[in-house]
Amino acid sequence: MNRLLRPLLFVLLLWLPLLASAQQTAEKSEAYRVHTGDVWVDSQLQDINYYAERYPDSFLDEVSRYAGVSRGYVAALMFTHQWQAGDIYFACFWAKATERSCRDAVQAWSRFVPEEGEDKRWADVVAEMPVTPSNQHWRTLRHAIVASHDHWDRSITLDATLKRQLGDRAQRDRAAANPAPAGR
Repeated sequence: MNRLLRPLLFVLLLWLPLLASAQQTAEKSEAYRVHTGDVWVDSQLQDINYYAERYPDSFLDEVSRYAGVSRGYVAALMFTHQWQAGDIYFACFWAKATERSCRDAVQAWSRFVPEEGEDKRWADVVAEMPVTPSNQHWRTLRHAIVASHDHWDRSITLDATLKRQLGDRAQRDRAAANPAPAGR
């Protein structure tokens, strides 16, 4: 074996157990409780955790591509800082919906300290961010969640409002194949 490859292989073998322990796991997903203030969003973020367990690369690609965040940054949150996939998704897509950077949302979450005995809640963090949350921000986030599930070919149950706005999967697929001209 090449003299240069041996040290590299040795370092990789040392890091593998650490990377495996930092991944999204069934135990982490089962224990995950999120409080965004929107029960439907909370349920979908839980499901995103389960998806990221099985398909971490697809999850990283989705957040990077559609939230406009560097894949390396998303991977660092997940593997180095051990963030839950649902929290990463929420932070990055909420930031996109409010025209902020994902780093802004991550920093807001990291700075937020709940009252003693209280859970850390995205609803509280969002309320303290510089952009006042509006229905449009929530709508944008909810539509992004549906689009991600469609990209992953993962089933999703829409509430009545989303059904009215987006239609069923066949209607969403047709709309994606034939986008409306700009200005409509």
